[in-house]
Amino acid sequence: MLRSGIASVYAAKKTANGEYCPRHAYTAAHKTLPFGTFVQVTTKRTDGTSSSASNDRGPFVAGRVIDLTPAGAKAIGSDGLTHVELTVLGKIRAPRRTVPTGG
Repeated sequence: MLRSGIASVYAAKKTANGEYCPRHAYTAAHKTLPFGTFVQVTTKRTDGTSSSASNDRGPFVAGRVIDLTPAGAKAIGSDGLTHVELTVLGKIRAPRRTVPTGG
């Protein structure tokens, strides 16, 4: 899936999935992607690319397709609004839990 539009920068204290969102995290807000979906964000202005996991809802401004944390925006060379293309990379999988078997 490829989508283009405007990315903005945001920092939420608490996200829609209940997590705390530090400014240095590579997470993002998207209107419809399931939480935990990994998205590649690319801007042609700087040729910057980064990957972020969706964990919040938004942006709620017409024409914007994703809100990035300051770290995610910095990784693509942006500190404000920039035109981006989004590519869904897949769902983040929780690590498998191992149960000790003794011995």
